[in-house]
Amino acid sequence: MPVRRLITLSAFALLLPFAATACTITGAGTTSECTVSGCTVTFDRGVNAKASVLGIEAELVGVEGEVVTLRVGGQQVTMPVGESQAANGMDVRVSEVTDDKVVVVLATGLNQN
Repeated sequence: MPVRRLITLSAFALLLPFAATACTITGAGTTSECTVSGCTVTFDRGVNAKASVLGIEAELVGVEGEVVTLRVGGQQVTMPVGESQAANGMDVRVSEVTDDKVVVVLATGLNQN
């Protein structure tokens, strides 16, 4: 087996566990679960909820019925539950709104499972 191929396969084997690894971050009024392709952020309602994910700050600005207003990296976006919009190079989708929380998915454009 050529040395170059052996080095490539070894590097792949070493990095593969990190690609599948997810991390969870809890902050004031938020919980973020991230993978390589993006993050799911759960904002608590009724508090000043902000999260810094993938190098971008996301903030819950307001909720009116099923319509959510967010500030993502300084850009304000408003969308109903189930729809997505681009903001600062991220695909932003509101997946759930309840009396207690708002769940938002921030994707980098890579395939998500």
